[in-house]
Amino acid sequence: MKTKIVILDENNIKQNVINEAGIVIAEGGLVAFPTETVYGLGANALDKLAVEKIFKAKGRPQDNPLIVHVADFNIEPLVKEIPDIARKIMDAYWPGPITLIFNKSDLIPKTTSAGLDTVGIRMPSNLMARKLIEAAGTPIAAPSANISGRPSPTDVESCIEDLSGKIEYILGGDKSQVGLESTIVDCTCTPLCILRPGAITIEMLREIDAGVYIDKSIMAKPNEDFKPKAPGMKYRHYAPKSPVKIICGDLEKTIAKINKIVQNSMGNKKIGIIATDETKDKYPYGVVISLGSRKQLDSVGRNLFEVLRGFDAIDVELILSEAFEEKGVGVAIMNRLKKSAGFDIIEV
Repeated sequence: MKTKIVILDENNIKQNVINEAGIVIAEGGLVAFPTETVYGLGANALDKLAVEKIFKAKGRPQDNPLIVHVADFNIEPLVKEIPDIARKIMDAYWPGPITLIFNKSDLIPKTTSAGLDTVGIRMPSNLMARKLIEAAGTPIAAPSANISGRPSPTDVESCIEDLSGKIEYILGGDKSQVGLESTIVDCTCTPLCILRPGAITIEMLREIDAGVYIDKSIMAKPNEDFKPKAPGMKYRHYAPKSPVKIICGDLEKTIAKINKIVQNSMGNKKIGIIATDETKDKYPYGVVISLGSRKQLDSVGRNLFEVLRGFDAIDVELILSEAFEEKGVGVAIMNRLKKSAGFDIIEV
């Protein structure tokens, strides 16, 4: 398959290009496109056969549900009801990086929801994404635009690397502003339950529902029989080609442990180190890449997937990562890191 690739200036969006990509979606094809979280791989969410193409192109397990992207608040045809608490979240954070789980209507095929009676819906803040949904004339089901299991793409180059030749169209724009997939909140239960942490943090959501909590399973390794209610809950995700190991605990002890592992492996392995601006100069050996400052975790989150993919480009054999405090967006960062490492963690 020949993939058409068009890259737009998001400050000067060409409607004819958006319309062309929208026709691909409307006719049952696949389009990779930018959002503020990560790049998405989109198909007509209401077309069972089109959605099946997403799973095939990504190599995605069939029991991993997809998120439905919409361009406005008119989601009533897609769900059985919209609880009052969900409307409050929509009013506060839509459009934006948050997905809400509802009981789905029959309009959503079981293929899209991975056999579940619920569906995740979000309205992206990225203008190009919303224009594409409008041009397609249909809600768009879209997981991240990468081969399943790899770090999610935050730029068009990564989409091209993973999906060129496998889908009809790649619509490029700017690098994703958030860099982490959307927060997912289950609105079918009381109190609200976070099924995937993201840029909209539990602290922010507690201003709407003081009882909101994080599902314990998302920060621990799930068993094989676990049935995911939202993307990213079951399978190893966000993983580069090389194994990742997280060193967790006191920062000075972390630095010492990483240096010891690298020194013991010198001559045997090319090792990558995920550090921060505060610590990058404390590693005399290994290939060191900083995620940014610990004082600006939003930037750390924005850079995480790009750094993980960057280690693939230089063929390291092992990646050692510092850990982050599980507070605010740090919860989302550690969720992604733990998934990328397959929960291989050394406590110090």
